[in-house]
Amino acid sequence: MTDMPLSQPAAAPERRTGSLLAQDARTRRRNAAESRFRGYGVAAIAISMLALVVLLATILRDGSGAFRQTYLNIPVTLDAAVLDPQGNRNPDEMAKVLTLSYGRVLDAAVEATVARHGIQIEGLTEKDIDSLISKEASAQVRDRVLADPDLVGQTVEFDVLVGGRIDGFFKGRVTMDSAARDSNTSPQQLQLAQELADRGEMVTRFNWNFLTNADASDQRPEAAGVGVAILGSFYMMLVVLVLAVPIGVSASIYLEEFAPKNRLTDIIEVNISNLAAVPSIVFGILGLAAFINFVGLPQSAPIVGGLVLTLMTLPTIIISTRAALKAVPPSIRDAALGVGASKMQSVFHHVLPLAMPGILTGTIIGLAQALGETAPLLLIGMVAFVRNFPDGLPGGLMDPASALPVQVYNWTQRSDPAFIERASGAIIVLLIFLLCMNLLAIWLRRKFERRW
Repeated sequence: MTDMPLSQPAAAPERRTGSLLAQDARTRRRNAAESRFRGYGVAAIAISMLALVVLLATILRDGSGAFRQTYLNIPVTLDAAVLDPQGNRNPDEMAKVLTLSYGRVLDAAVEATVARHGIQIEGLTEKDIDSLISKEASAQVRDRVLADPDLVGQTVEFDVLVGGRIDGFFKGRVTMDSAARDSNTSPQQLQLAQELADRGEMVTRFNWNFLTNADASDQRPEAAGVGVAILGSFYMMLVVLVLAVPIGVSASIYLEEFAPKNRLTDIIEVNISNLAAVPSIVFGILGLAAFINFVGLPQSAPIVGGLVLTLMTLPTIIISTRAALKAVPPSIRDAALGVGASKMQSVFHHVLPLAMPGILTGTIIGLAQALGETAPLLLIGMVAFVRNFPDGLPGGLMDPASALPVQVYNWTQRSDPAFIERASGAIIVLLIFLLCMNLLAIWLRRKFERRW
């Protein structure tokens, strides 16, 4: 019997030397990489916050002046021979008197006010005095006189708008040096405005008219407002809410819960994802071709803008709703089916209530995105100058209107610096609306959120 060779003992593992409290080179490299990554993250957040602060500070600085407006308080003698030549106090006859005649009455009132205070400024011309007030002032006085014809023949105090350059002087936008180079004003006119302000005749106060007035012509930036744009945006969001939300949520429920998984549904899902990434201007081209050229709907109408924004918002609502439905655990469905509920009952009585916070959040975010869109609205003619307010619902959906982002774009294209101030003010209004919508989404999510 031969002896079997004994197996060699296994080599003992190499024992690590050193203390566990002391870091080796590999651990130090790993910790250094982690520290660098944290530093990159903190730096990225700091840069983002700094950019946001600079953006908001710039908008507030440039746009806060739009919420303040300068007015001149003057007594105006409403000469009956000029404003009511027939002497009948008939509004229809008085309406034939043009604003040019009211302008002459106002010019005389401003000159009389300057003379009454005894203001003497070297180089001050009659043109400087007459152009102190806005061209919109004569229209304001005319509207008030037509509303109350008995004012004719009396001396009535009016708070009239001053010109855009004078208003900019009290807001710091216009200086004596810039006035010397500006053909629309002069240093003497600014001195006159300062003299009247020192005597309490000219005041700057909160400008509610910015939120209620319609757009104004290039010569009257001080009278421009976002009233029509706010109403137009409201009408469009109403159309989007009525159409996009039920269609988008219904399509999401069918695709996620009821549709068979086959090639057709795969193609539909891929197309929905692709539509969410299509540039918004493409939807504007589609709206121009389909709703205006083919159907014959009017340009600049909120109904057209709402339909275009509905097409653009549908993919976002469908994707967010499907994600909310997928987040509901399958055990909820199985439990409902196990106690005898039908497929529809399990979806509408159990799954949908649990998914409601995510659906509402995605819907409101989609509406907020639609509220800030500009490119598709430009192609359907909403960039046009709109002076009159649209009628009430439903007829107002067919009337010409504007929208807040389009109004911002329109004002930035004008040369007068006062319109840039108005554009920044409109951006503030738009941001307030967007902030309110996002806060509403957060509140709804927390109110309806359920844990399982």
